[in-house]
Amino acid sequence: MQVDVTKESVVLNKIVGQKNETIVVEGDLIVPDVKPDILNTINTTGNVCVYKKEVLEGKVRIDGNVNVYVIYLADNEEESIRSLNTNIDFTQVLDFEGCNSEMSIDENVSVKSIECKILNGRKINVKATLQFEMEVYSNENVDIIKQINNIQDVQVLESDLKMNSLVGEGCSKAYAKDTIVIENIDNLAEILKVDLAIVNKDIKISYNKVLGKADISVKMMYLTEDNRIKMVESKIPVMGFVDIENIEENNICDMKYKLKNIVVKPNSVEEHSVYIEVEIELYCRVYENKEIKLIQDLYSPSECLNFNQRCVNTMSNKCGIKEVCNIRERVMVPEISGNEIYDVDIKPIILSKNVTNSKIMYEGEIEVNFIFASKNVAGIDVKQVKLPFNFNVDAQDINQNINIDTKIEVINQDFIVGADGAIDSKIDLEFNLNMSNTIKINIIDEVNIDETRDRQIYSMVIYFVRPGDTLWNIAKKFRSTVSDIARVNNIEDVNKIYPGQQLFIPKYVYTRSEVSA
Repeated sequence: MQVDVTKESVVLNKIVGQKNETIVVEGDLIVPDVKPDILNTINTTGNVCVYKKEVLEGKVRIDGNVNVYVIYLADNEEESIRSLNTNIDFTQVLDFEGCNSEMSIDENVSVKSIECKILNGRKINVKATLQFEMEVYSNENVDIIKQINNIQDVQVLESDLKMNSLVGEGCSKAYAKDTIVIENIDNLAEILKVDLAIVNKDIKISYNKVLGKADISVKMMYLTEDNRIKMVESKIPVMGFVDIENIEENNICDMKYKLKNIVVKPNSVEEHSVYIEVEIELYCRVYENKEIKLIQDLYSPSECLNFNQRCVNTMSNKCGIKEVCNIRERVMVPEISGNEIYDVDIKPIILSKNVTNSKIMYEGEIEVNFIFASKNVAGIDVKQVKLPFNFNVDAQDINQNINIDTKIEVINQDFIVGADGAIDSKIDLEFNLNMSNTIKINIIDEVNIDETRDRQIYSMVIYFVRPGDTLWNIAKKFRSTVSDIARVNNIEDVNKIYPGQQLFIPKYVYTRSEVSA
């Protein structure tokens, strides 16, 4: 006979697996007829857009492109500066053990490096090394037994459980559109490169919606018709909503912003301006902190109970930390002495991460690429320097098994060039840490009464405590109760018994009933 129970429904969100892969994607870039041949490449940059992702059986598939800008020295009499822009499409199917189509994926794809090889004056090969960081999640609806209703003397062993239950998840698209104005004296000849970053991210919960707000930071280098290289920067606000039912203001929101498509083109009507449109995906998961009494074990002195129990993984202690690392370094770059810096590309790289019980310690370096005016033929040059950094984040009561997803955002940069080639560098990095624990819990699915056994008589036995015994285990073994054993033996603290201790155990004896044919 099935026992009447009261259950509570929770959604267990667990990390099925994490994977980092380095993938090389490549494509050939043909110089349009309206542009001169290539003599040499000067600088290559790229922005990654992921426009489709899919979890398959044992695999994940990611489709996207790399929006590439190549600045090159033209093979003409003037040896002028020119640029090329193209999209390199990619489709990557990666093995991922344990995943299936019912699961969801959180991915981060970034450009690790880009190389160019000149095949001939009208064609170059571009190889982009991409870093794929992926986490696959599984959501499982589980009914947890909270109470046994129709058995008066049921004994339960409970534990206090703190966990994160998934309220819901969803995604939507948002668009950032703007016209970037250049100086009136500048007649635009070419866009040399465009760098994009999503900064100043913020969220707000309201009326079953999560409002996501951010800025698209745009840096555009361009060439004027009189061969001057100029730079313009702008921030484009972006806002979007993700619909998720039953959310509350105290819930934990994990919002991710992803570039999906980029359009950059000079305005044909409005002179001295460039139109920029960026499509962004907002993907959000919302969790609530749950504290429940989880039944670990149960029995009844008067009934023979059978139950099923299974072990599942879930998430707990989910939280986020933001800390700013201020880097102040003087570096010597004699090549830049007395010259103008057009642009600086900054890429933070984490080399190692160590976790103690109170700190997360990062060691890394910053790749700094200076693009500056030069006295060489091209009039422009590139120099890379690396700045090491060490940064500690205070985090109390963490452990070695904690899941830490770290993202670094450059929120401020400033470079002052001295006459001797010394450059005073000021770089502020914002560390965004998304942390959680994976815990194993035992779930009791259903409880039944074995009706083939009847209670007979009450009796008393003498038992000597063995190493590893607890009053709960002893009581369950003899169909007694912890309170009865403590009462009969005058035990004040039920958590304190010792090997060799003599205990009187009140118990019931069961026999198998005869079942009529």
